[in-house]
Amino acid sequence: MISTTPLAEYLVKAGERLPQEANRVLEALVNEGSMNKEDLSLLSRVKRAVLDHVIMQLYALGLVDVSTEGKSKICSLTKLGQEYLALVEEAKEAG
Repeated sequence: MISTTPLAEYLVKAGERLPQEANRVLEALVNEGSMNKEDLSLLSRVKRAVLDHVIMQLYALGLVDVSTEGKSKICSLTKLGQEYLALVEEAKEAG
């Protein structure tokens, strides 16, 4: 028999495996909205080389979207990313 994990539980567990920098990136996107990687690096206090790895992890989970505008890569929080942050907040409050 295949055991299934509810999506909410999966997302919280996956988030626990992300580096600390991922939380700072998500917080910056929530507080400031979509922005290019340079601004995101400065506001989240994550080195640019590390930021690229973190963004790809968040993108793979579907929490962040990356689009191109001219030469800039614009990062934005997805609807799933917003829901993920709400789940994490609920998990913190619950225990």
